[in-house]
Parts: sequence; structure tokens; C-alpha cells
Amino acid sequence: MLQGHQTWIFENRPVIISTGTVGGPFEAKGELADDFDLLHDDLWLEEDSYEKAQRVLLEESITRAIEKAELQKEDIQFMFTGDLVNQVTPSSFAARTLAIPYLGLFGACSTSMEGLALAAFIINGKGAERVIAAASSHNAATEKQFRYPTEYGGQKPPTAQWTVTASGAALVSNVGEGPVVTSATIGKVIDMGLSDPFNMGGAMAPAAADTIIAHFRDRNLPLDHYDLIASGDLGSIGLPITKELLAEKGLELPDGTFQDCGLMIYREGQPILAGASGPGCSASVTYGHLLNKMKRGELKRMLIVATGALLSPLSFQQQETIPCIAHAVSIEAGGEET
Repeated sequence: MLQGHQTWIFENRPVIISTGTVGGPFEAKGELADDFDLLHDDLWLEEDSYEKAQRVLLEESITRAIEKAELQKEDIQFMFTGDLVNQVTPSSFAARTLAIPYLGLFGACSTSMEGLALAAFIINGKGAERVIAAASSHNAATEKQFRYPTEYGGQKPPTAQWTVTASGAALVSNVGEGPVVTSATIGKVIDMGLSDPFNMGGAMAPAAADTIIAHFRDRNLPLDHYDLIASGDLGSIGLPITKELLAEKGLELPDGTFQDCGLMIYREGQPILAGASGPGCSASVTYGHLLNKMKRGELKRMLIVATGALLSPLSFQQQETIPCIAHAVSIEAGGEET
């Protein structure tokens, strides 16, 4: 059901029955290492390119989610996946391996919640019984495409963020036990004229604020409704800017409620500059750490707001500004009615 201008309410309450999270060596040293299902000790994953390694990350996270639900890939009707590589190649090649009916997505770092929103929409409308939503990123593959190959050793400004090497997958079903997807607010493209690819947090902040405002407006919720609102990868630059933009509109969220996945995943002292980013950031943190907290009873309701910078190497070379977007999905423990 559409509520307000841009929010879906999922009356049939699609349930996340299982998840799979896979990370790389830097994530293995991070703050949330214990919340990953599988961690690798090198970036290559025994492949001959970083892009192929990213494909493996995605295949493994999806396979883990299916296995944990005690299902077979033939039991899955559709999969929504996306990444940052040209033409979402790792996702498409993973779909080739898995042979699950596939819809490729590009929402940049917002892809995790774009996929979860669409999966829940399909399940809610009885268009399927089981759907996979997944997103992945690879530090070296992304840096090579959008900035400089890591071997180049180029210096980065303090506003830059570290692309996560990880993949997260959620298996959404019409029946079963687990956290429930209750609503999704689909964001609008917001472009405030920023063009610096080393300041994604600042560029994405207005889109995050716009979607959060729309979510609370459409659902007519009190500001203390959620135990946690987690942005995908605003980092230390974008998070305070978003809080200021929300406050200007009268949305002053309770202290400690608004956090960022990109500031959770690594330990203090890891050289991440302004925080983490990448589609795999919000996907792995949400489907690992945050859902584990919910299952332990530490969270009852949370809103995940994944942000994406919709630039490309071509648009940057043509001196375009950076259009940004954010999608918000609300998840509740145990399927309790609001």
C-alpha cells in the first residue's frame, strides 16, 4: 500500500528469514568481525582480478543465506543485486553462477536498501514466496574504477572514505520467523552541486535528510519511534551535516538514535579517513551486526537509510556534479504491530 507520496507500507509483513555476510581482510580486523559469516584473509579470493573476487563475495553471501534457511537455490524465485563496477558486472556474473532469476540494480551505495525494498514489495504483493536482496563492494575494484588503483599509492584528503570489501544478502519470505520489513521510503535524486569524488558524505547528506523527512512525514511517526536510524555510509562528514539539515526542518532525533554503518564497521586506528562506504557497507552491517542485535532483543525497530552517489567515471570526466539518492527501509523485531 502506498502511504503519503513515496512510502510503501507492507501489510503482509515480509520476513527476513536468513542472511549471509562475507568480508575481506580489512573487515576481519574491524569492529564487527564477529558478525560476519565468513571472512577472507586476502583481497584476491584466489581469483585473478579484483572484480572476479567481488563476484565470489556475492556468490558466497547469497549461498550462505540460502543454506542457513535450509533451502536450495531452486527455492528462490528472484534475486536483486547490485554493485559499483561497470554495468554491475560482478552481480551479473554471480547470477550466471547461481542461476536464480535475476534483476540487476544500480543505486550505488544505496543498492542494499533499494534491493530490500523491492524484495519486500514483491513478497508483499504475492509476486513471489522467496526473494534474495544483496549488495557487494570491493575496495580495490572500486578504487581502480572511481579514483586511482591502490597500487598507485595516491594521497587522499581527509574527507575521503574507505570502500568496504564485503557482501551482504537477505532472504525475504512470505512466511517464517525473523525480523519483519514493515515499510520503505523511496528517495528522490538530490544534487546540491558538489563535484568532489573524495567527499561522498557531504554530497549524499542532503539526499539522506530528504528521505528521512519524507519517511516521517508519510508515516506520521513520532521522532522517538525508532530505536536506531542508521545511514549507510555518510561517514564523519555527512552524518553531522544530515543531522543539521534535519534539525533545520524540526526533526531533532533523540540522542544516540542516528548512527552510521560506515562509522561502525572498523576499529579506531584503522586508516579509513572519514569512514567506510560501498554497497557492501550497509548490506553487511545491517544483515550481520544490526540484525544480530535485533535478534538478541537489543533493538525493536530500526530504519536503515542507505545513501548513494550516482556518479560514474564518465560523468566525472565530463565535469558533472554528483546526483545522490537515499532509500529507507524500516525493520521490526518479531513482526510486532506498530
